[in-house]
Amino acid sequence: MIGNFFYATFYQPLFNLLIFLYNSVGDLGVAVILITLIVKGILYPISAKATKSQKALKELQPKVKELQEKYEDDKEKQAEKVLELYNKEGVSPFSGIFPLFIQFPIIIALFQIFRRGLGADQLVHLYDFIQQPEIIDYLSFGLLDLSEPNIVLAVLAGIGQFIQVRITMPSSEEDKEEKGFGSMMKSQMKFVLPIFTIFILTRLPSAVGVYWIITVIFSVFQHRLIKK
Repeated sequence: MIGNFFYATFYQPLFNLLIFLYNSVGDLGVAVILITLIVKGILYPISAKATKSQKALKELQPKVKELQEKYEDDKEKQAEKVLELYNKEGVSPFSGIFPLFIQFPIIIALFQIFRRGLGADQLVHLYDFIQQPEIIDYLSFGLLDLSEPNIVLAVLAGIGQFIQVRITMPSSEEDKEEKGFGSMMKSQMKFVLPIFTIFILTRLPSAVGVYWIITVIFSVFQHRLIKK
């Protein structure tokens, strides 16, 4: 049942969109880039809301700190009061998770599309109104085989991820106001996430790397736009 839901909701629509765009532009890499922009455009309202909510959470930190100090000896009461504050201000500490969560099925679907290939046996997944291409060329931009991993692309994605984390996470001045485990985790994420990105993408088709890089670039511009 879960497999059928994933197929109908993510795999088949993404597969059909990829073939439609490939038929239109004639380059698989450009088609992947266009898919990325379309997905990010659809998710923009959700991402914008999450970014604004995170900004509101930062502004509430002084009040949260007061509650933590006031109920330092009663952790249960402390958690209850902090949640009451969040509810009163209309923000959620988990607001930034959903945009990331929704990306995973798309990445998995894209990975499966290129792992299975785009041969005649896979074109049976096309909708009736999508034209079947005679030949699909995996070579994009004249040099990149999207069906194979690419270390250069993986490293570029890792660098982009590092820049994104540095831009979207609190500045060093803001970090000084936070202490303990949370601050340590944020500091480590600046390095762990880019390394994890490189590790993953060296094992996935380059198409996923292209999607990842364009997503990072879009997210950085989106963050700056919303911040303004």
